Amino acid sequence: MRPGSPMHNTVVIAVVDDDKAIRSALASLLRASGYRVQTYCGARAFLASTDLAQVHCLISDIQMPGMSGLELLEALRAQGLRIPVIFVTAHPDDVNTRVPEVVACLPKPFQADDLLSHIKQALSKTPPV
Repeated sequence: MRPGSPMHNTVVIAVVDDDKAIRSALASLLRASGYRVQTYCGARAFLASTDLAQVHCLISDIQMPGMSGLELLEALRAQGLRIPVIFVTAHPDDVNTRVPEVVACLPKPFQADDLLSHIKQALSKTPPV
């Protein structure tokens, strides 16, 4: 898939982070790369969304108020949703990357190319519908 192709533009990536600047920066990067993006200020806001089934990949912080990224992953699994997850965090050692849905855990700060590469990896496991 190349950016701008019809299939690429159908891919929805959700960004969950309590830091507005990070959400905005990630959304800009992903949109510039041709993805559709939904942003959420926290895990509970994401879980309350009616669009969970349309999300092809989730990028989430781990340490957030109210519900952590790890708790979000558990809540998704409890609902039977197996969305590929890329965690971005200042504490990458806190994540078990052996969980099938966890594609990567990138330490903040990270390189944009690394994130985009992991998104491609995630999408190769779950083609767009």
